[in-house]
Amino acid sequence: MKDLEGKVAIVTGAGIGIGRGIATVLASHGATVVCTDLRQRAAGETAEIVVAGGGQALALAHDVTNWDSTQEVVAEVLQRYGRIDILVTNAGVSKSVPFHELDVAEWDRVNDVNIKGVFISCRAVVPHMISRKYGKIVNISSMVGKEGIPLFVHYCASKFAVIGLTQALAKEVAPHNINVNAVCPGVVRTPLWDPLLKQLSRNKNITEDQAWGEFVGGIPFGRPQEPEDIGEAVAFYASDRARNITAAAENVSGGQMIW
Repeated sequence: MKDLEGKVAIVTGAGIGIGRGIATVLASHGATVVCTDLRQRAAGETAEIVVAGGGQALALAHDVTNWDSTQEVVAEVLQRYGRIDILVTNAGVSKSVPFHELDVAEWDRVNDVNIKGVFISCRAVVPHMISRKYGKIVNISSMVGKEGIPLFVHYCASKFAVIGLTQALAKEVAPHNINVNAVCPGVVRTPLWDPLLKQLSRNKNITEDQAWGEFVGGIPFGRPQEPEDIGEAVAFYASDRARNITAAAENVSGGQMIW
């Protein structure tokens, strides 16, 4: 289905994991995808995958926590393509830290990327979307943006904030024909999981595969989500099929999160 044909999409944090899955799926739906990442080489690898699959892509270095860097990305995209139809704020970081060991530096690191980065990216793109009276914004939250879990207080706080930003912004820009939604992934095996699995395996004296199995065991379907599963949900919200949906926070968790 080429329902995004002719659309230009920016995907932040597109170098690996969920971001790469989102970028490749959007391209498969016909979008031209601008892959941004702090590591331009990783973004370039995603762009190469898109092009090898017959799609169109551009890779740009991007620090989502930096206003000037984000403005440069927006300016480059507008210069090349003349439009930004879709923004997917996927860039994120995480780390397992007991609350009594959580320091201000780690709190700031996670929240700077996960929520400040969402704000900056949206703030840089929304004026263009308002001027065109059209836009689709999809912010990537998490199922732990709805229900907190131990050892991830700072991460959960940032992902709850993404949903709050999504809801408020959606209501504010709806008169300009801009949809703003969030997608909340469940258990997706990406590099962000590696430190947690290492810690859990040490604590329980089990293998990392066994630790992963414990997480997957909590999913009603009994299987993890893939980056492409998240991508398909994003593609729906980025399309005009979802023209009357805004301020949603959609779970893609195999039934693990049900509200």
